[in-house]
Amino acid sequence: MMRPPLHEWNLTVEQAVALQHELASQIILEDHLSESVRFVAGVDMAINEEHEMARAAVVLLSYPELEIVERHVYEEPVRMPYIPGLLSFREAPAVMGAFQQLRQKPDLLMVDGQGIAHPRRMGIGAHVGLWLNIPTIGCAKSLLCGHYDKEALAEEAGSWVPLVYKKEVIGAVVRTRTRVNPLFISPGHLISLETSIRYVLACGKGYRLPETTRQADKLSKDNHWIEPDDNQQLSLWS
Repeated sequence: MMRPPLHEWNLTVEQAVALQHELASQIILEDHLSESVRFVAGVDMAINEEHEMARAAVVLLSYPELEIVERHVYEEPVRMPYIPGLLSFREAPAVMGAFQQLRQKPDLLMVDGQGIAHPRRMGIGAHVGLWLNIPTIGCAKSLLCGHYDKEALAEEAGSWVPLVYKKEVIGAVVRTRTRVNPLFISPGHLISLETSIRYVLACGKGYRLPETTRQADKLSKDNHWIEPDDNQQLSLWS
């Protein structure tokens, strides 16, 4: 069940930063997954800068088959300009709108973005996971903060090294495809780093991105998506 709203979105930069510090203390980095994971979801975003619109795409897949079960898109005006470190305040409201259309609650969510691999431990993956109250993993394509041993990261798929920030392991740099740039994986909420890595690799189909966020990425950029009918606007698990 989704918890009641955590906060308002109409905040100043100072208020948003202070809120991130407060919310970070609520993140749980232990496994709270169902004994049998049956559905995994992926989320990605696209921003139309010209029209100042945010488009969130959520794709639900069966697990372990990784077949598409549901796919939804939600659009709304951008609520905050791009500010480094505050991406979730710009994108997460649209993600919530997309999730409200799901008829089946996912057991696990992967978000295109950082989990706790963030200067204040509150990337969009952590923020969304806390809001939705489900196990969530941040699957970022680029480094936001921290460092790792590049020489120790092997070229083979499945290899990984710790991502460290201020002497703390905040994630992992994971090679999801042989001789292809790695992903930056970090837990968001209700899941450990080790389990996060395992599920990201298990959701691969030979691409750099796990199938969850790969399909969400495609959908978020699809100009021919179909507007869901009104009967699909209310989530059956909210």
